[in-house]
Amino acid sequence: MDIFSGEAASLITAVMWTASALTFAAATVRVGSVYVNVARILAAAVVLAVIVVGFRLPAALSTAQVAYLAVSGFVGLVFGDTFLFKSYEYNSARISSLVMSAAPAVAALIAWGAFGEGLSPLGVLGMAVTLGGIALVVLERSGPEESRMPLSSAGIFYAFLGAVGQAGGLVLAKQAFLLGPIDGFVATLVRMTTAAVTITPLMAAAGRFSSPVKVFRGDRRAFLLMLLGALFGPVLGVTFSFIGVSRTDVAVAATIMATSPVLMLPVVRVLYRERLSWRAVGGAVIAVGGVAMLFLR
Repeated sequence: MDIFSGEAASLITAVMWTASALTFAAATVRVGSVYVNVARILAAAVVLAVIVVGFRLPAALSTAQVAYLAVSGFVGLVFGDTFLFKSYEYNSARISSLVMSAAPAVAALIAWGAFGEGLSPLGVLGMAVTLGGIALVVLERSGPEESRMPLSSAGIFYAFLGAVGQAGGLVLAKQAFLLGPIDGFVATLVRMTTAAVTITPLMAAAGRFSSPVKVFRGDRRAFLLMLLGALFGPVLGVTFSFIGVSRTDVAVAATIMATSPVLMLPVVRVLYRERLSWRAVGGAVIAVGGVAMLFLR
């Protein structure tokens, strides 16, 4: 099973990101995207520090590794996620998720140029099949959210910038792992700390994160949702994503991680009683088939 450890870690990442997306979306509706985005990074940094110190995880990193992880945190979390959250103000999560599906292709291009990573014909086919299935699923799901929110070119542009940030962050993180062994939680802590010390003063100076204690004290449910999302996403999800990219091709890992919209189908069916069409189910089956091809490539 160890030969598939990178793919398995990437699949766990997709599961974690599915859970975090649902909790973050619920929190964002209550207190806004900026408060949730900044607070989740701060909360994740604190939780990760407790884990690293509490379990005495090996934290000896070279200067180059710290530099790659720090830049990765800025590119992926400050740049990428800020624009992704911004896109939610213009388009629905459905449309933003579809645009974010471009992240694996962008990651493949960056990894090819930076590391010379290439995919076998079966790997390329598996990647295309998976993304095709995801597109069917995301395009099929609709509801009141879409009827209230018309398609916005600005939202699409922001979501694409989010995809570029996510892809660039993964590629930079892999470079740190190539320089030597790194514990996943330690790597994530470096990344989150960099993002926290960068984005917090920027948002505070802009007046968009001026009274977080008052905001979350006034809505404790939003605070709990944000904490839960931080655990699933920035803590566990990002850590497993690092394990994934360190043990398999970046493009393969990013493609498997992108199956989050597919994994969300049974959740929304059970929790929100959404009806799923045969097209959506078919897209899910196609995406799973594509992931299987990536495991077997």
